Formats: sequence, structure tokens, C-alpha cells
Amino acid sequence: MSSSDQSRPDKLRIAIDAMGGDFAPKNEIDGAIMFLNSYRGSASIILVGDSTLIQDELGQRKTKNLDIEVIHASEIVTMDDDASTALKNKKDSSMAVGLSLCKEGKADAFLSAGNTGAMLATSTVILGRVQGVHRPTIGTFFPTSAGKPTLIIDAGANIDAKPRFLYEFAIMGSLYCKLMFGIESPKISLLNIGEEPSKGTAAVQEAYKLISNSDLNFVGNMEGRDIFSGKADVMVCDGFIGNIILKFAESFLGFFKSSLENYSNKKALNKVKVGLTVPTLRDVFKEFDYQEYGGVPLLGVNGTVIIGHGKSSPKAVMNMILRSKELVESGFNEKLELALS
Repeated sequence: MSSSDQSRPDKLRIAIDAMGGDFAPKNEIDGAIMFLNSYRGSASIILVGDSTLIQDELGQRKTKNLDIEVIHASEIVTMDDDASTALKNKKDSSMAVGLSLCKEGKADAFLSAGNTGAMLATSTVILGRVQGVHRPTIGTFFPTSAGKPTLIIDAGANIDAKPRFLYEFAIMGSLYCKLMFGIESPKISLLNIGEEPSKGTAAVQEAYKLISNSDLNFVGNMEGRDIFSGKADVMVCDGFIGNIILKFAESFLGFFKSSLENYSNKKALNKVKVGLTVPTLRDVFKEFDYQEYGGVPLLGVNGTVIIGHGKSSPKAVMNMILRSKELVESGFNEKLELALS
């Protein structure tokens, strides 16, 4: 039974891995405070980690009347820990303790900007899978020319996906878009090297048949050039392809910024040109900013889990909290179990 099935107080309880991320616990704490100040009364926050360090940071901020609880965890999962080490040897990590709170019904959601591989493994072991799910998955959002994001799923959780897994990813992605974005019948596609059903690996070809024969709004195969088109609401692929696309996209803004700087430094007139376009460019590329989405959902585990970028800013943490709150309130897991049955 998921924690959302159990009785809970009116106010949601969101647990945060205060030791996850490159700037923990400062950004996690500042993000939590930003959320509580902006959405006062909508949820309470549980900060999980080194209680002494967390309390010292809280003491330097205005937290009077803010609903914050601190739960101590003696260990930290670092970015260098492999998933099995974190799972077996760090049972009192902030990650494990936070997920256990969800398992025990003491928290309604858990979010972390820590080690993604460890989050995947620890979440799956502690929370278990939603009935009918063979492999939990993570999705990531890409802006499109259609003015709405496309969900790429899987973005790195399952490097080698069987046809059944891809079919389940399609179901999870469709349901997520329906509940979170209000799209009545999300368009589902398979990311492939060609549009024809005969293209791609044997697994992708078999997945094509499974999705075609389902009740999903399947629009067929699409190629990499279609990602930014908005022709599909969900693009399904294995985690190997999805993660390469994600990391490439993350590098683009850095490349673009350095290119502008190099151009600007060539002569004074170039500086003026760049200076005039910066406000416009900032608005145009705002949709590429991961901070706006906060984090990505781990779908298929028996609880609500959001995974954030390691460099998550306070704004990103605040939006992670919002995403987790929305996902809990949508009843996603219960509806997913029904869809898979």
C-alpha cells in the first residue's frame, strides 16, 4: 500500500534530502523556506540529514512560524557512491531515512538533488513498485515550438529496455501528462531512427506493436529532429538514448553562452550587439532552464519521488516541492495501477 493510500493530515508532508546536491544543505533549506513563504499552509517540510548542520543553517534564517521539522540521518550518499554501496552500506543516509518516512506513511513525498543512481535503487528497494510496473522510470521535459513541453521517457533509469518496459513507459508518460498538464489524450510516440514501423531495434519494433494495440493515443515513430516540434506529448525511448539526449541538451546552453562571450570579446561593436539581445535571449531560453521544472518524477515506485539536478538552486528546490505536491494530489499511483491492470 502506498503512503497516499493511508490516512494523512490535511496538510501534506514533503520530506527533503537536505544533504543531497552540490550546495546542500543551504540550497535545500533556502528552497524550502521560499516554498513555505510563497505557499504558506499548503504543506509542511521535513528536512532530513545532519541535524546539527541543518539547525545551524536554520538559525541563520527567518523561520518563525514556518512548518519545518528536522529528522536526523547520520550518513550522506555522495555523488561518488555507486548505487549498490549506497543501498547496502549507508542505511542511515538522508536518502534512506527520507524514503523510509514515505514507506511508513510519515511523509507523503520525498525529493532529492543527490546521486540519481542511488535514488533509483534505494527508492525501488524501500518503496517497492506499483503493481503491474516491471521497471520504474524517470522522465525529463523538453520545450517545443508548440508552446508546451514534451516528456522524454526514459531519461536514464533503464539502459536496456525490453518491449514491455517501453510499453509501460508509454502508459506512465501518458497518465502523467494527463494528470499534470490537463491533456485529455496525450500523443505518444516512439523515438526511433525512422518513422516506419519496421525501423529500429527488435525491442522497439515489438514495442511499436504493443503500443499500437493499446488504448493509448499512439502517433507512431518519430525521429530526433521531432523532439522540439511538439508533435508528441510523450516520446518513449530506452534510458541509454534518453540520457544522451538529456546530457546533450544540458550542455547546449553552456556552449551557446560561451559562443556569445567569444563573439562579444572580438570587438566593441559585438559587445553592444550582444548586450542588446541578452534580455530577449534570456526570455527565449527560459524554457530550457531546469529550475523552472524543478525536478523529474520517478514514476512506477510505490510513493511520490522527485529527483533534482545536482546543482539545484533554491528556486529549483522550491519547484521540486511544488511538483511533488501536485503529483501526490493527482493520485497518480492509484490511477497508474488501474491503468496497468
